[in-house]
Amino acid sequence: MTTLAFLDTPPRFLFFTGKGGVGKTSVACATAIRLAHAGQRVLLVSTDPASNVGQVLGIHIGNTITPIPHVVGLSALEIDPEQAAAAYRERIIAPVRDLLPAVEITLMTEQLSGSCTTEIASFNEFTDLLATPELTAAYDHVIFDTAPTGHTIRLLQLPGSWTDFLNEGKGDASCLGPLSGLEKQRATYARAVDALKDPAITRLVLVSRAQKSSLAEAARTLSELATIDIACTNLVINGVLPASVGAKPGASEDELTTAIRTRESAAIAQMPAALAAITTDIIDLKIANMMGVEALVGLLADEQAVEHEEGVGGAPWVLGVMEAPHAPLRAIIDQLEADEHGLVLCMGKGGVGKTTVAAAIAVALAHRGHDVTLTTTDPAAHLSETLQGEVPSLTVTRIDPESATQIYRDRVMKSKGSKLDDIGKAALWEDLQSPCTEEVAVFQQFSRAVHESQNKFVIVDTAPTGHTLLLLDAAGSYHREVARQMGDSIAYITPLMRLQDPVATKVVIVTLAEPTPVMEAAELQDDLKRAGIAPYAWVVNNSLAAAGPSSPFLRQRAANELPQIARVEELAPRVAVIPLLAEEPIGEARLTALGR
Repeated sequence: MTTLAFLDTPPRFLFFTGKGGVGKTSVACATAIRLAHAGQRVLLVSTDPASNVGQVLGIHIGNTITPIPHVVGLSALEIDPEQAAAAYRERIIAPVRDLLPAVEITLMTEQLSGSCTTEIASFNEFTDLLATPELTAAYDHVIFDTAPTGHTIRLLQLPGSWTDFLNEGKGDASCLGPLSGLEKQRATYARAVDALKDPAITRLVLVSRAQKSSLAEAARTLSELATIDIACTNLVINGVLPASVGAKPGASEDELTTAIRTRESAAIAQMPAALAAITTDIIDLKIANMMGVEALVGLLADEQAVEHEEGVGGAPWVLGVMEAPHAPLRAIIDQLEADEHGLVLCMGKGGVGKTTVAAAIAVALAHRGHDVTLTTTDPAAHLSETLQGEVPSLTVTRIDPESATQIYRDRVMKSKGSKLDDIGKAALWEDLQSPCTEEVAVFQQFSRAVHESQNKFVIVDTAPTGHTLLLLDAAGSYHREVARQMGDSIAYITPLMRLQDPVATKVVIVTLAEPTPVMEAAELQDDLKRAGIAPYAWVVNNSLAAAGPSSPFLRQRAANELPQIARVEELAPRVAVIPLLAEEPIGEARLTALGR
């Protein structure tokens, strides 16, 4: 087995975090299996709102600790936000259900149905595992597979945020329902903070790909966590093209293989200095998709890809003659342009290329003479790095949680606070320090973007699936509150109603031609349909099959994509397939080419 630094004398808690799509779940699952095979008792926990641990391990897990068949000593838990929120609501409402009028119970239930409650409920389960030894006493190690970076930073900041809020604030307006259960958790939050900051107890491992953007995101995570005194000690660079992949004896390496190798080597060599200073492990790209225990065991095994003229690893060709999928992005852009304005939401799992696709659509529409705004709701997105310059007719913005929260606080203090005395103003300001305020502020800015799309194109690069669904949940809560207040007497249009209008809003689901991203995209489509939102199109990004590689190793990887592309074609009303490119689609010129 490979000797890996991040597994050298592992502490009780292991956290895996990083940009979406880098393989955090695969590495976390493989680590859990390896420790269990070594005789350790392991609990694997997912804190991702869009968890796919169960899919990777091939078993339904959910919000209860579940033993994993065929892996003695391993159990898993997916912190399900909706189940956690339901249990949280019941704990608060049950003691007063028979004491209060039905209308009051209904109002409390509504107050406890927003994204703020969902976050607090999930957060409580997370901190309980860190801070309550008896909950995990049966296990030697607890491994956390976390959400993509932006959401993880938010999660790890929360112990300090809620502790500070309880220590310094006494607000009760914006979070009246959720806060009713927080005071009891004060000691738990404090212990969770201590555990996160103690390297003898907790090891936080950054997972990245050998890509400039992914490594830059890892460096930002390293810096942001340092500001809250949480140290990342290890880096795992996952999915690196093996050295053995390339030309057959006596032949030159194909262009795509050379381009991938050159790009990865340059990214590793030029990674930010702070990131290069921490202990690093490199895990080779494997020929199989990481689905099932057997494949996961192989992820950390000391194996090298061996290529043969007749196939890979001595096996016969799977592909034979492959016809590359031909479904250009331009066809979808042509159809989007026909309405001359509207909201386009690029949604999907982290790391599938939503930012690239959103930027390519925005650049194409701007080049065609339309007024376009390109914005993002992703805390970890950096559109400027993708565009690398200004584009005529294109305005680039970002719904930044910190600035949105400050703007919201200032506006509330100016309006509501102007009618209060000094004591009332102080109480209102304390209330606005609640971490829940951020959810309200971000939703308000998102709503503004929805409104602007009535007169121009607004292209939104959304946060990874789970976080975006929480934003849509906020839209639903707001819609229900407006409907309750307005009744049938006054006409109104809420952001949710615009999202449900197929003329006003087009949802483009971005995925990769791999089992987990396609499964998650299908679940996202189902979630959207339940909310009354019908996806407009799917984009399969970075397809090896569409790139037509000649390397046997890459051709086998491409063959694995074909069933997934066929599945997308069954699910999607419209499909575009973008090939894996020799050069990353960064900058106006390459994004323009992508849109063609």
